[in-house]
Amino acid sequence: MQYVPFGSHGFSVSRLGFGCMRLPTRKENGKDVIDREKAIAMIRHGIDSGISYVDTAYPYHGGESEIVVGLALKDGYRDKVRLTTKLPIWSVNEEKDMNRLLDEQLKKLDVPYVDFYLLHAMNKDRMDKMEAFHYQDFLKQAVKDGRIKHPGFSFHDDLDAFLRILHAYDWGMAQIQFNYLDDEEQAGLKGLREAGKCGVPLVIMEPLRGGALANPPENVRKLMEEYPRKRSAVEWAFAYIADFAEVATILSGMSTPEQLDDNLRIFDTLTVGGMTEADRAFAGQLKQAYLSRMPVKCTGCQYCQPCPQGVRIPDIFQGYNSAKMFDQPGRFLHNYQDKISQGCDASHCVQCGACEAACPQHLSIIDWLQQIDREYHAQAK
Repeated sequence: MQYVPFGSHGFSVSRLGFGCMRLPTRKENGKDVIDREKAIAMIRHGIDSGISYVDTAYPYHGGESEIVVGLALKDGYRDKVRLTTKLPIWSVNEEKDMNRLLDEQLKKLDVPYVDFYLLHAMNKDRMDKMEAFHYQDFLKQAVKDGRIKHPGFSFHDDLDAFLRILHAYDWGMAQIQFNYLDDEEQAGLKGLREAGKCGVPLVIMEPLRGGALANPPENVRKLMEEYPRKRSAVEWAFAYIADFAEVATILSGMSTPEQLDDNLRIFDTLTVGGMTEADRAFAGQLKQAYLSRMPVKCTGCQYCQPCPQGVRIPDIFQGYNSAKMFDQPGRFLHNYQDKISQGCDASHCVQCGACEAACPQHLSIIDWLQQIDREYHAQAK
């Protein structure tokens, strides 16, 4: 296992972090619950093999993840790791809720403190909410009384929102989504570089895009097979991220012992600067190979919104593109069915043309909406 300093905090962490959002599950009374025996064994095996960073959150596995993580860290394992959990901002309705929730989480984890406590899934609106509830006073007090060691935030929004949050407080770390496909999305490479300049260490989530990058479509797989340096799809994804000095830990949500062992093998050799210039250029080729599979060249700019009929045009295009990109027709059916249930699918389009007049990409939006709707109904039969 490779280790790097966690910013200027005076300790190092493993490059591989154990994300506890996708622990092994089993059926109980018709519901998916964590298979506690398997999950605890996996977490402890990971720690025994060198993992020193464990990440959970209030909503993971319907609130069960924190409890299972706490059980896994008994018998001396807590002393071997840096532990992170997150404040569920959506459950904060008044200032005192922040303290109440933190205390509840410490009780579920059965620990007196966590090393990192993150404002969960921050975006512009949630930053407005946290500022209204004086989040800085809460974090400072929680650090002072020893319930948390370092405050941080996890993030899902655009670059401007990331920079606003990054510069608003003396953060101990930040957690962002980052991979070779998303290096221009959300915080992206620019946000990564800015965090580095500010001395804020980064923890990376979704390095495999929810597992999608682990199972590439044929054109991407062919590129990998033809490239002189042989790596699996998973190795390429992890190696790209590990190359950046700004990155401390890369989280992986591991559901099976086989996934854990494969990741442990991969992270034995991944180092900062481990990619050659040719490797970096090749990662760019992989990205373009994925993007070439996107049929609708929608940038998600939202200029077509709001639609007078309530059609969620960018969301429809994003779901369609994503399914085509990763060759996952079932994913398309699921996403589009969700739009139908919300009453914002393409069938509500009356072809008024307002969207096409506003589109800076000059897309044939009406034609695409009709085609997507036809494809859904043809596949759903």
